[in-house]
Amino acid sequence: MSTEPLALAGQTVANEQKTRLSQMTFLDIYSSPDFPRKSSIICTIGPGTGTKEMLLKLREAGMNIMRLNFSHGSHEFHGKLIDNLRETYSASPVYEVAIALDTKGPEIRTGINLNNEDIQLEKGQHIRLTTDESYYEKGQKDCIYCDYKNLPKVISKNSIIYVDDGLLSLKVIKVNNNSVDCEIQNNGILGSRKGCNLPNIDVDLPALSEKDKKDLEFGVQRGVDMIFASFIRRASDVKEVRKTLGEAGKNIKIIAKIENHQGVRNFDAILAASDGIMVARGDLGIEVPPEKVFLAQKMMISKCNLAGKPVICATQMLESMTYNPRPTRAEVSDVANAILDGADCVMLSGETAKGKYPVEAIQMMAKTCREAESAFHSRLYFDDLRMTRGPIEGAVTSIAETIAVAAVQASFELNFAAIIVLSTSGTTARLVSKYRPKCPIFMVTRVAQAARQAHLYRGVYALHFTGEELESFQDDVDWRLKWAIEKGKEAGHLKEGDQVICIQGWRGGIGNTNSLRILCADGTDLK
Repeated sequence: MSTEPLALAGQTVANEQKTRLSQMTFLDIYSSPDFPRKSSIICTIGPGTGTKEMLLKLREAGMNIMRLNFSHGSHEFHGKLIDNLRETYSASPVYEVAIALDTKGPEIRTGINLNNEDIQLEKGQHIRLTTDESYYEKGQKDCIYCDYKNLPKVISKNSIIYVDDGLLSLKVIKVNNNSVDCEIQNNGILGSRKGCNLPNIDVDLPALSEKDKKDLEFGVQRGVDMIFASFIRRASDVKEVRKTLGEAGKNIKIIAKIENHQGVRNFDAILAASDGIMVARGDLGIEVPPEKVFLAQKMMISKCNLAGKPVICATQMLESMTYNPRPTRAEVSDVANAILDGADCVMLSGETAKGKYPVEAIQMMAKTCREAESAFHSRLYFDDLRMTRGPIEGAVTSIAETIAVAAVQASFELNFAAIIVLSTSGTTARLVSKYRPKCPIFMVTRVAQAARQAHLYRGVYALHFTGEELESFQDDVDWRLKWAIEKGKEAGHLKEGDQVICIQGWRGGIGNTNSLRILCADGTDLK
């Protein structure tokens, strides 16, 4: 017989409290989550996890979005991964995994060392970074090539240059016409083609490299669902990505990766121009002091929440699981706190791209997300969002959002088991997600890409409905609602006697959402 104290599921007592502080005092380690996972898990795929068999395992473990990192691999390699994933759709055609193309982005890198050998650098020695291309393959301990032509124009004496993800630190002591002389700040080994970061320096790199443009063209041809656009510094960078995608890629979502101080400073304009944000803490933690990264994370997540746009928290979330079967306690807390901050998605990088325990990493992340979501006080968040005004307005701005707010409020007052949204593009489901209902949101759409893109929105379970449209609009509505309820029952999210609230339009198409309807999960209210 268990000696554990009895506890209500879903942190029920805690989430009945009227203040955040009071809620936290009632959090119970014996309480079990009472809803399916609401946040999505993004998995970076590498050679070891790209087979059909492995992708199916990752999907079953909880992968919602497959990330293809175009900093590595050929188009042929990534195309094969896309083919392999799509062949797994037959296992569950209603729930399809989305595909994200992560661009390499405009980067600053060193050249190739002489004979491609590593260079031992010692603290206190001097080294020159030159933009003279004749040194591209001649890197030595006293002089290496840097591919950023304007380096001497933007840098100044006493500036710091970080090399190789911050492992090497160089202090500028002299600026020349086509080079800068530096003092090495710490011992280290420098390999070829290492990245350079210029903290607090405004760089004028283009939004997209030629490689990025070719990669985006490939993504459009292969029908990817979203772009993770690297090193976004200003709103015009997002617009350049959108222009490059063109008419054929107009429905692809653009997620701007914020990973430098310029992106943080221009955040409001970038958020307005993009479909969502990724808090990319790797490079951000080099350009911004590491003790301030959490401030940037909380600021960006909160502004995304106010704007009703999805936000992803990424980098080093369960990094120790690349080589170990269990994460550190700090990593688990990091994942949980990202969810409590309000993130829609969390991302795995090396853990699933090259790690020894990819399935276990996803399972651990999924369990942690559920526990954190259970401790998330949805009603306090809803009330806070309704009252908040700021640079990014939280105010209701459309009929669809008014309907979304009403549905979420009703779900709190009447304890509905789910909110069902009949949608074409997914906009209404995104607006419902913005207000973070406690219950799940079932989005029914005939548009396969919209269903996959809905993985970006917290709490939304998109159902791809493939039935032919009926002549009678109301009959078609009832058919889709009844089907959604049955799918909810099959997944164990609904049961006989549950009540659901439904959002629908008065006619088909985008922009016609204006009606709420309350139904019983036994289906007796439907034809």
